[in-house]
Amino acid sequence: MDHSGMNHSGMDHSAHHHPPTSAPPIGGNGDHGDHGGGEVGGHGGMVMTFYFGYTNVELLFTGLLINSPGEMVGACIGVFLLAVLYEGLKMGRETLLRRSQVNVRYNSMPLPGTDGTILMETHKTVGQRMISPAHFLQTLLHIVQVVVSYILMLVFMTYNAYLCIAVAAGAGMGYFLFSWRKAVVVDITEHCH
Repeated sequence: MDHSGMNHSGMDHSAHHHPPTSAPPIGGNGDHGDHGGGEVGGHGGMVMTFYFGYTNVELLFTGLLINSPGEMVGACIGVFLLAVLYEGLKMGRETLLRRSQVNVRYNSMPLPGTDGTILMETHKTVGQRMISPAHFLQTLLHIVQVVVSYILMLVFMTYNAYLCIAVAAGAGMGYFLFSWRKAVVVDITEHCH
């Protein structure tokens, strides 16, 4: 909004100073009065830049407000542990899936070799029953995994750098702790990992 034609000489601007540790203002109240719209930068009131702050940081719910360094440390520890749990849940689901596999079949198919010989290629086919306790458990754990992943995404979308670092560090630590045994097979044709 162009404020060049407005006379702001009679307005008290002392309330517009925000300490560097607070979240950037997200409402219309901090911008020369409320001229309507209630949006900052056209983003519906959301902070869209990363910042290091520990006061006035809203975390997931309206009433969950961080206002001190101790509260921020506690929130970061909780977010870190949630991200570790998420990685552990992913690996746990893979382990359960491998244990519950049934109907293992090996299929061999002849392939012509480059020198005219016939080579045999063997494929392992694995199946799982839809109506089984293992599949119900996998479904329940999938729901939990999706909910936790969206919570972590919303925490990251606060754009608070401390919380974003906690998400990334927790995911890294979870991968380090839980994925070291995972056999990695890379499909060079797969581009979305």
